[in-house]
Amino acid sequence: MNGVHIRSAERALNVGTWLIVCGAMLYSILTVTPLMSAHTPERWGWTAPILPLVVDAAVVIVVRLDSVLARLGGHGGRWPVALRWMTGTMTLALNTADSALKKDLVGVAVHSVAPLLLIVTAETGLAYRRAITAAATALEVRQRAEREAAEQAARERAEAARREAREEREHAAALAREQREHEARLVAEAAEREERRRREEREERAAREHAERVERERREREREQREREREHAERQAAQRAENERRERAEARQREQHEREERAARERAALLERGPAAGKLPEDEARAIVNAGYEAGLSVRAAADLCGWSVGWVSTRYAELRDPGHGGAELAIAGR
Repeated sequence: MNGVHIRSAERALNVGTWLIVCGAMLYSILTVTPLMSAHTPERWGWTAPILPLVVDAAVVIVVRLDSVLARLGGHGGRWPVALRWMTGTMTLALNTADSALKKDLVGVAVHSVAPLLLIVTAETGLAYRRAITAAATALEVRQRAEREAAEQAARERAEAARREAREEREHAAALAREQREHEARLVAEAAEREERRRREEREERAAREHAERVERERREREREQREREREHAERQAAQRAENERRERAEARQREQHEREERAARERAALLERGPAAGKLPEDEARAIVNAGYEAGLSVRAAADLCGWSVGWVSTRYAELRDPGHGGAELAIAGR
């Protein structure tokens, strides 16, 4: 048996004991409460469950503390024994009292099962726990002895291993000396081979650098040729762009000249119409005033051509001379 088996046995004992205790407590409360209700004044009937609860609480305390003391290997003395038997006897008496008063022997036997089972379980559980504690203590002592023996064997093995390691180090030192001498010879040979290899690499590098220099010069010549071609192409493109710009400027000048000529013809046509027979529409009158202003006509002459008043034409002339303020100033002066 090992520690796992002991813990499993303790767990089974605890679970079984508490199942019996809880069942006996529930059965005792359900059995004793009616008896206490029958022998308690009516106004205090609500206190009937208190007594069975108190007795069962004492049972729980006894079982719990006995289990702790048994696990620690201690003994509580005579008072725990007296309390255990007193609570068991009280539980038995309370559970069988109602049947005994009715002289019902079968009821007495039936209601004594749970209290007797509780009493015997408490005593048996205590004995089991003490036995398990003793067994666990013996197992711990045996395991401690086994651990000490294993540690002693481990120390002996470690000492033997250290002795073997020391011998191996001495042998390894001898081999290392031979190895160093052999490596020294190999290093000298390797140095000679390395020197020969570096000399060959220098020759190869010099040849490669010469080939790279020739290739670089060739690429430089090609690059310069491409640069010259590119500059020539850029100059041609710039010349074409300049020609196009000049052509666009000339076209704009021609268009501007044509617009000016067309505007002059339109102004001449407006001015050649002669004095108006009446007041022309405002849009047409404004066009005639603009044409007269551009042609340098007097305010009176422009007023005759459009049929509007001299003041109105003067205001339009002032607006044309000073678009921001001229019209407003003339309007204020006219007032």
